[in-house]
Amino acid sequence: MKKIYMFILAAITLAGCNNDNDKTMYVKAKIKGLKKGTFYLQKQKDSLIISVDSVSVNGKDEFMMTDEVESPEMYYLTLGKSTKRIAFFGEKDTVNISSQLDRFSDKAIIRGSENQDLLNDFNEVQKRFNDQRLDLIKQEFEARKKGSQDSVDMVTAEFKRWQRKKYLYTTNFAVNNADFEVSPYIALTELTNANVTLLDTINNSMSDKVKASKYGVQLSDFVEKIKAQE
Repeated sequence: MKKIYMFILAAITLAGCNNDNDKTMYVKAKIKGLKKGTFYLQKQKDSLIISVDSVSVNGKDEFMMTDEVESPEMYYLTLGKSTKRIAFFGEKDTVNISSQLDRFSDKAIIRGSENQDLLNDFNEVQKRFNDQRLDLIKQEFEARKKGSQDSVDMVTAEFKRWQRKKYLYTTNFAVNNADFEVSPYIALTELTNANVTLLDTINNSMSDKVKASKYGVQLSDFVEKIKAQE
């Protein structure tokens, strides 16, 4: 009996180790209004968007796809050959996506990814920054329409302040979340035109795990490239 118990314990332990090493991401999706169609699970490789899995649906609104994730990165759930796609941060374990067929990307709700949760928080603030930018563009248009150079100069100065605030917020967000792969991703997508000092601050704040990730390596290479050109 003791030998049997030890065998069972060893099997459980081994299974636990295998689960720890498992890099499989399961994307479970439910699309309301879906009757028939083909979906592709895609990600970017070099400069191309490639498909890593696909599924044809007929009569059901739920489906699942998988991929092996070396480190968390952006994925896309794409409907057929159209441009309708849902962007999400993929990582190992299960990611749940729910949406509606008629508002595929607008109504998407994504759960199961810590990086995605952080990206959602970041994007909410970015929407406010984008609204402010649209207001400034409108103000500049009105000022130029009136031929008021003083008003144009005021808007230009306000735009510079807006950009500085946006860059600083983005940098602080990335630094405060330096233990997550969303940190270098945000730097690479939002701060490529910013002062290299901001990028370097984020790069130096990343944990070893994040530095070794796809976006961590890309950010380090990008910063070094800029420094070499100065």
